[in-house]
Amino acid sequence: MTTPASPPAPRPTPPPAPVPAAPRSPAHVSLADRAAGVLVGAAVGDALGGPVEGWTPEAIAARHGGRVKGIVGPFHGEDWRTARPLAPYHKGDGHVTDDTLMTHALVRVYEKVRDHLDAYSVAEHLVPDLITTPRWIPELEAEALPLQRIFLAEKWIVARIHYGHVDPREAGAGNIVNCGAAMYMAPVGVVNAGNPAGAYAEALDIAGAHQSSYGREAAGVLAAAVAAACTPGATAESVVAEALALAKDGTRAAIEAVCETARRYQDFEDALGPLREAVAPFDTVGPDYRNPSLGARRPSRLHAIEELPVALGMLLVGGGDYRRTVLGSVNYGRDCDSIATMSGALVGALHGEAAVPGEWSREVARASRLDLTGPARRLAAVARGVHARDVRRRRHHEAVFHALAES
Repeated sequence: MTTPASPPAPRPTPPPAPVPAAPRSPAHVSLADRAAGVLVGAAVGDALGGPVEGWTPEAIAARHGGRVKGIVGPFHGEDWRTARPLAPYHKGDGHVTDDTLMTHALVRVYEKVRDHLDAYSVAEHLVPDLITTPRWIPELEAEALPLQRIFLAEKWIVARIHYGHVDPREAGAGNIVNCGAAMYMAPVGVVNAGNPAGAYAEALDIAGAHQSSYGREAAGVLAAAVAAACTPGATAESVVAEALALAKDGTRAAIEAVCETARRYQDFEDALGPLREAVAPFDTVGPDYRNPSLGARRPSRLHAIEELPVALGMLLVGGGDYRRTVLGSVNYGRDCDSIATMSGALVGALHGEAAVPGEWSREVARASRLDLTGPARRLAAVARGVHARDVRRRRHHEAVFHALAES
């Protein structure tokens, strides 16, 4: 009887291809440069995402003959004035949206207060800014009060505080829970650069005038992520780690789920569907962005806004590169102008203004008639002044506590 031959030894599995190391935030990028990166990066992401906001990746590809690769025109072309559901806004052609208008309004509040902000700062400075001073509104192609452009969730601030005289710390209660507060919180991260916990706490206080539940939480986490990205030597992974260290409830779970998925991809094309699947259990809007579910945007400890986890996920997919990160955010669709605003701000914080393609930033500034760098310089000056005050306050506290402890 012949002995059967032994089965051939299994061939060793080849090692996986090495993943390129994500670029680190260079130590020599100044605070002013990072502030410019945040504001310019956010505005360009906003302008790129605006014309395809609300659509699916498939609809975006069908409209543009493939993925969006830069600044594009309105989804409905010359019919933008009347085509629903976007009329009468000229979204596209390098025009920023309400994300950037609100971001710059918050910078102006910092310039007035020149210290940390809270919900009362919203009542005393942001609300008057929205209802008293006409500004150029790119999507309306006219000067108008910002109140006439901002979305209903932002009009809520004015209705509750200016007309309802609600305690600013509680004014956000009852508003729809969406990304409205998070979309303009990046300046809080700059003022608290290198201090994610401080940014988180300050943004939560500010956002109390606007949002509640996971909308307010997302504002805190976005500000913390920007502060973390400003840290010399930071990476996309370290930014996510800092966000997870502070995030609570459904927001934390959603970031974990999306970022775990994102780590498997280096090409946003392959990641579009998986990232949506990862965030879907936490998103209350549902599969049809234009027709939210009956349970959409209500307070919950189990859910999260979609925009922040996806922005962090795209930051990982893009490896901190601006083009890959922001174009992934844009082609994701749905609320992609806010996703790209957030992810663009994070890349800008990591690497400074040079990370943002100049041909995009110049065209957005021209088309939107907007100074993208002046507010950043002023914000950086405010941040330096706030830090100096923080040091003096801390030293005073240390002296007082030392006297108490020694008595």
